[in-house]
Parts: sequence; structure tokens; C-alpha cells
Amino acid sequence: MAEQCYMCVDLKRYFASAECAARGLDPFKTNLVVADESRGKGALCLAVTPALSKLGVKNRCRLYEIPDNIDFIIAKPRMRMYMNISAHIYGIYKKFVAAEDVYPYSIDEVFLNAGPYLSLYKMTPKEFANAIMDKIMEETGITATAGIGTNMFLAKVALDITAKHVPDHIGLLDEQTFRETLWKHQPITDIWGIGSGTAKRLARFGVYDLEGITHIPEQSLYRTFGKNAEILIDHAYGREPCTLADVQNYQTKTRSLSNSQVLFKDYSHSGTRLILKEMVDSLTNELVGQAMYTDHVSLYIRYSNDVIAPTGGSKKLEQHTNSYKDISEIMLKIYDSTTNKGYSIRQIGISYGNLVYEHCEQLSFFKDDVKVQKEQQLLHAVSVLKDRFGKNSVLRGMSLQEDATAMIRNTLVGGHSGG
Repeated sequence: MAEQCYMCVDLKRYFASAECAARGLDPFKTNLVVADESRGKGALCLAVTPALSKLGVKNRCRLYEIPDNIDFIIAKPRMRMYMNISAHIYGIYKKFVAAEDVYPYSIDEVFLNAGPYLSLYKMTPKEFANAIMDKIMEETGITATAGIGTNMFLAKVALDITAKHVPDHIGLLDEQTFRETLWKHQPITDIWGIGSGTAKRLARFGVYDLEGITHIPEQSLYRTFGKNAEILIDHAYGREPCTLADVQNYQTKTRSLSNSQVLFKDYSHSGTRLILKEMVDSLTNELVGQAMYTDHVSLYIRYSNDVIAPTGGSKKLEQHTNSYKDISEIMLKIYDSTTNKGYSIRQIGISYGNLVYEHCEQLSFFKDDVKVQKEQQLLHAVSVLKDRFGKNSVLRGMSLQEDATAMIRNTLVGGHSGG
């Protein structure tokens, strides 16, 4: 496995482990969840410790779903701390391999092209993985797990499935061991890249595992899955032609940013409108932070209990912008014109598309640079407020401002009619 060797390294229950490390606690012995308690019992738990998981508490559960007989610590999410620790751990990876051989898959997971370094360090793949995992533990107190494979797909599957069932938390797969151990694995959705939709379509063929895919005529697979059938066939045999270098060099034709929230209770039309403003503020702040601009925005609204079909819409802008004022005005127009006021709302999603970087922005004679600069300074101030007083501080301020405005308006109207 020395010539072609990939690793997928994951930080075990990362947010919860980071909170335990900050408190000097052992995540394998401490019951802790990462959640914003101010959002009520319906708040989503971003992570739970392995200790809580052993008690049957699922990772991404709601606070009210945790049994009352379990004592646990609630840690408020600290995303900046998690990002800083993740950046530090990324630096650890670069002590072992070159930057071009590291690909961050998420905040807590990376792919490494380990093959070129095994002979250099005179290590087996497992020894190399152990060295990296030990260094992460030494410098951050966070436990890592790893999957090792002859391609990126096998490395990811080794991490997701095989590593969970071995004492050293290091899974190891090549094409042969993959077929021997995982061809009949169920549910098939445990396999990276196979979601519930794909699983349902495979079930129509009477197929519920990877081996079954190899018995379906390829023509039938291509008719059902289109060009994605090629990926499905390759993965069924444990093959993956895409290398880490291919991933590093890949550039998407379009870029986008999005944010979606499943609300922890039913919200009215006006209440959801306020949340929409906060989401636009947050996503626009991210847009400004990345020095990017958008010319396409979209909105998605799902109603409580799906009593009616989702609503929303999209709008192509006249030019690229990252102005909160411009984007929020358009988003609110879409919301006001498409949302049904007679039904409670349970989910809201927004997206900015066709993103370009600042240096690619088309200049406009009508753009007020002073105005944009002031707005970006305001966005920075809002970010500072959130860091200091909490994410919901600005939202609460907006709510109070709206309440005060409505009170003044009602007073004036009442005074005028009474006079």
C-alpha cells in the first residue's frame, strides 16, 4: 500500500471534544453536548461526547430528546475557537506532508496523500497514521480516528465504517479487503456517496448492498442514474480514479454560499421575517469576509407539518454586490411577495449564487464607494457585537427596534385620529 496510500483523518466528535479539552475533561468519561441553550429545549446539539453517545444519545439530536435521567453539561458553541483549533491541527498535518498533499474535507476531517512519505519516514501506513494522531492528541488533547486506503474512496469508507470496529480506531482497506468485508454491508447508506434517494432507487432493483450493484446490468444503471452510474459502478468495486491532485486542481464553474435553519418551533410570518434579516446579515458578513460578490439570491420557505407546498423564489441582480442593504431589500421583497401569511413556518433557507472575488468585480459608475465602505464597517461592528455578546444579541436588538417603531407608529396614528 506504500505506492498508492491515502488517509482520511477525522477529529472524533470534534466540537464536543474541543469543549472538553478546554475544560480539562475526558470526552470519553464526560457527558457534554454543544448547544445554544438560549434557543430552548428544541435547540440542536451540534455534537455530543462519546460518553453520551454510549448512553444512546445521538449526535445532532435536540436537547429535549436527551433522557431526563442523564446529567450532562451544555456548552454554548464557540465557532471561532473551533476554527482556531482546526487551523492549528492543519498546521500539524503540514509538519508531516506538503501542503499540496493535504485536502481539508470539512472543519474536522482531511484527506492526506500519504504514499510518498512512507519510505521517507520508514513507516507502515498504520504507524504513520498513529504518529499524526498522537501529535494531535499531544498538542490539542483531541482524539483523532483514521481511515487508510489505496484510493480516496476506500480511505473514507475505512474511516466511516472499519475504524469504528477496531481498538486502535484506524481502518485499513484495499480493493480486495473491501469486497471481502463490506460487499454485503447494510445499510448501504453507510457507504460514502450513497444517500437515501440512491438507496430507494437501488431498492427497486431488489438491491440493498454493494455486491448487488455489481449484478445490475450497466445499461439499467445508466438509465436510472445517468452519468452518476459510472461513480456507483466504480465504488461498488472499490475503485476511485480521482486523485487528491485532481481534487486540489478542480475549480467549480460557479460558487455559492447558503444558510438553512430548521426552526425549533413554529414561527409566524413576522417572526420569520426577523429571522430572515438575521440570516441575511450573517451570510452577507461571510460574503464580505471572503471579499466576494453575488448577483443571484434565492429564498426557500417550508411550512409547519408541510401543510402546503414550500414557497420562495430567486432573483438575478443587475450587478454583483455584497451590500447588506441591497441584498436584504431584495430578499425581503421575495419573502413578502411569495410567503403565505396564513401558515406557520418551520424552515428557512437562503443562498447567494454566481459568486466572484473582489478583483473580478465589474466596476460601476453608479456604485457609491463611501456608502459601501461604511456598510462594511457596520458589518464588522455587528460581527464584533456577536462575538462579545452572543449570536442573538443583534437579533434581539433588531426585534426591540421594530417593537419601538411599531409603538411610535401606533401612538402617532392614534393621536392623529383622536385629534
